[in-house]
Amino acid sequence: MSEHFEVHGGARLTGEVEVVGAKNSVLKLMAAALLAEGTTTITNCPRILDVPLMADVLRSVGCEVEIDDDVVRITTPAELSHRADSAAMSRLRASVCVLGPLVGKLKKAVVALPGGDAIGSRPLDMHQNGLRKLGATSAIEHGCVVAEADGLHGAQIWLDFPSVGATENILMAAVLAEGTTVIDNAAREPEIADIVAMLTEMGAKIQGAGTSTLTVEGVPELKPTEHRVIGDRIVGATWAFAAAMTRGDVTITGVDPHHLELVLEKLRLAGAEITTYDGKGFRVNQPERPQSVDFVTLPYPGFATDLQPFAVALSTVSEGTSMITENVYEARFRFIEEMVRLGADARTDGHHAVVRGVEKLSSAPVWASDIRAGAGLVLAGLCADGITEVWDVFHIDRGYPHFVENLNRLGARIDRVGTPTAG
Repeated sequence: MSEHFEVHGGARLTGEVEVVGAKNSVLKLMAAALLAEGTTTITNCPRILDVPLMADVLRSVGCEVEIDDDVVRITTPAELSHRADSAAMSRLRASVCVLGPLVGKLKKAVVALPGGDAIGSRPLDMHQNGLRKLGATSAIEHGCVVAEADGLHGAQIWLDFPSVGATENILMAAVLAEGTTVIDNAAREPEIADIVAMLTEMGAKIQGAGTSTLTVEGVPELKPTEHRVIGDRIVGATWAFAAAMTRGDVTITGVDPHHLELVLEKLRLAGAEITTYDGKGFRVNQPERPQSVDFVTLPYPGFATDLQPFAVALSTVSEGTSMITENVYEARFRFIEEMVRLGADARTDGHHAVVRGVEKLSSAPVWASDIRAGAGLVLAGLCADGITEVWDVFHIDRGYPHFVENLNRLGARIDRVGTPTAG
């Protein structure tokens, strides 16, 4: 028997919820620890399934990893293995971020192709092309990315798309390369700025964090450091949408509202009253039924593709008709098939979805296909009559610490039922 959630409809969420460190940052920071011999300490880590999975990946190349509540300590030995082929790789998309550090530090890497969420193809072409520009060879062989170089040198690198993963891998390889590397059309996400901050603390020379051009002056070596992970803007936005969907009043702390400016503006358009607390958090109060709003996913500072399921979920209970356009991952609309089970009036056409809001959804069994889809289905269940069963909840546990507990503290009623399955 696998584990599932039973979500009781009709809740109005109120109260305060604290956001911890960002999933999309902590895993990359853990990988960056490979670049410096000694013990690196990362604090404010979320207690999610992906953190011990990444720890297993690091152990597979010779690191010692200790997880103590929200603190992760990674001891990188003088002699690392260049082969990252832990079984955890198949369950963790972010595991590919060890590629850049291994090539940067060891000048060679064999990294098993990663797994992760079923949201569409995410090829590694840009990762490989960037490493080639730095002087490495790179190919896919026997289910692994294989890269090797006699030495790495600075280069001018243009990314066809501002890929977060490619930006991170190229950045982590370039910090130990000889000379200057310029990454143009780089990703601008706050998580990129977080990894730049940690690498700088380790002794790297990087300029341009938060812009589309990163300039890296290579250094001979890096030293270990202690770094605090930034708050998770995707989790913070999840609670914001939950407040709006349930006509609630929720204060979210631990995340910088500047990282969510477009999200909060969309919720204002939906009728929410938004109060921000500089650098510390924000409050979402939705006194009436939400109004329909259109959403278009784009790389940061655009509306994040990770938040698209919540845009769809909000639209299903809003007054009026919304159009949601997905420009990043082609398979992310499979979430809508599950929303239709809950009585949503939604249609898809290629990259577009048209959603006509209904007053109340109806309970049904539904299945999570990825982290954010799972969380979106739970929020939809809060707006349905009866009890909604959400299955494959191990996805949700990969991205949300204490998800059920936090929702119940805010006034929801959600029960975890069954035997946990390996995620």
